[in-house]
Amino acid sequence: MLVLSHAHIDHSGLIPRLVAEGFSGPIWSTPATRDLCTIMLVDSAHIQEYDYAFDARRAKKRGRVPEESGPLYTMDDVAPAMQLFRTADYGEAVGIAPGITLTYTDAGHILGSAAVHLEIDDGERVLKLSFSGDVGRYVDRLLPEPAPFRQADVIICESTYGDRDHAPVAEAEEELLRHVIEVCVDRGGRLIIPAFSIGKTQELLYTLNALSNAGRLPRVPVFVDSPLAISATQIVQQYGQLFRPAVREEMRLDPELFDFPGVEYVRSPDRSKELNTIKKPCIVISASGMMEAGRVRHHLLHGLPDPANGVLAVGFCAPGTLGSALLEGAKEVHILHEQVPVRASVRKMEFYSAHADRGELVRYLKCQNPAKVKRLFLVHGVERSLLALKENLVGQGFKEVSIPRKGERFEL
Repeated sequence: MLVLSHAHIDHSGLIPRLVAEGFSGPIWSTPATRDLCTIMLVDSAHIQEYDYAFDARRAKKRGRVPEESGPLYTMDDVAPAMQLFRTADYGEAVGIAPGITLTYTDAGHILGSAAVHLEIDDGERVLKLSFSGDVGRYVDRLLPEPAPFRQADVIICESTYGDRDHAPVAEAEEELLRHVIEVCVDRGGRLIIPAFSIGKTQELLYTLNALSNAGRLPRVPVFVDSPLAISATQIVQQYGQLFRPAVREEMRLDPELFDFPGVEYVRSPDRSKELNTIKKPCIVISASGMMEAGRVRHHLLHGLPDPANGVLAVGFCAPGTLGSALLEGAKEVHILHEQVPVRASVRKMEFYSAHADRGELVRYLKCQNPAKVKRLFLVHGVERSLLALKENLVGQGFKEVSIPRKGERFEL
């Protein structure tokens, strides 16, 4: 069986390939994760097919033989995978195999995200294993803060921001407004915001809606240029009962938290292309967040050479990605087989990260008695984050803190 923590593509993206290769067991998730995977995996399959066809055409033009392997998976592989999904609500204990009970708790990362808690009974003893999935933030945003969980024997915990702290929440709205004014008002340019379709896009729209309601948002068009983000926003709106209480109360007065005067949701490719010819100031929110795929590449291709424009990264960009190269100050980047000069300003905002920072990860594990945790594994982070968080948690009293390497095996 497969137990899924949340819908982000770095966690769910290989499911159609797994099923195409013969997997036929149940796939467990929360209901919201299942619904988001329904649109995300279709989008991913479309990208796999499109990129393969694009590369094949390009190889043919250059007299090379296209790769015979084909795309990683196709649209036809998604439906059989979705048929295997089974759902469990937060706090619901479900027997998923003889001697194995699954319970999800809210991880506060994105809609439907969960920490995974397994109780594994081999007839002689019970092992309580917890996997954090991706841990969310302890700040007043759309979703509740991560939920505490029962005492575990073994914990597998993410460490994406294990070496740093995010800016205070009070500064986020002002900082976003400052970037909008600097690029769109002062320079008359386009502010391009690469954002993941699920989580960050909705957080940005929520903030812009608040600024608009307060009469503080400059009168510039806001384009949400991502069909996946549009579909995801509709699903997020449908799961309003999972928002934190203050947001649910806010929805009574403003049911459309992600819609305000001046915002346009762009689905058609032709309209997306038109955005690159607009000469007036505007904000373009487009996927993907690390700038590696999707429509944002076209906006960067056209927008980076103009010093009036700005790029605002709002989350983690893994080493080796286009986003990472821009944030490291690259003067020229490779996009869609073209060398593109970087003259636009490139800035970063940490607040919109959906991942807990160093202090929040420690806080997340405060519900545990370190003396009772036999092993704590740190995963999902670059080397400096893993090592910094390990040192921090050892200082908190956790004794056996391990950073697994590829190929290592551990007896629990």
